[in-house]
Amino acid sequence: ISFLNPVFGMILAIPFLGEKVGPWRWAAAGIAFVGAVILLRPGPESFQVAALLALGAALAMETELVFIKKLADREPPMQILLINNAIGCGLMSLAVIAFWAPPTLAQWGALVALGLMMAAAQTCFVNAMARADASYVTPFSYLTLIFASLYDWAIFKEIPDGISILGAVIIVSGAALLAWREAVNRSRLRRVPTSLGGRA
Repeated sequence: ISFLNPVFGMILAIPFLGEKVGPWRWAAAGIAFVGAVILLRPGPESFQVAALLALGAALAMETELVFIKKLADREPPMQILLINNAIGCGLMSLAVIAFWAPPTLAQWGALVALGLMMAAAQTCFVNAMARADASYVTPFSYLTLIFASLYDWAIFKEIPDGISILGAVIIVSGAALLAWREAVNRSRLRRVPTSLGGRA
């Protein structure tokens, strides 16, 4: 359910970022979402009160995306990362303070590694937001499910079944459609004759 966040992101990008989300972007996001549903295979047990928390998380994540997009146009990426993670760290610290237990040395090492990977991922994300529309960037987050399946196979030796592979192929198809259409649009803009008032 929390993977509805790309859809929310595209919706919020229209009123808050002034972006025009055309039929090709909606189609690509829809295709990727169908692939995500196939890959996740939600059942009747997925729809319960707790699902509202996941829905709220998706909405909150895309609200954060709107703020990051606005900041990315005028603030350095490292400054955005520092402030964003400092706020998150403060909120999470308050949530776990009653249950805190000192990590072992191995756990500290895993936490440091996780922090470095997340910082690298967020740096890529903020730079992507600075260079493209939010409604273009968000559907690519469905690829997270494919990477999760690959890591599951590489680390835990869990082999994806046919349905998982089908979902992954559909997700990649949606992302490929989006990338292809944006490339076509950029090519058209470069070919606009300057005599007609267009600029490459």
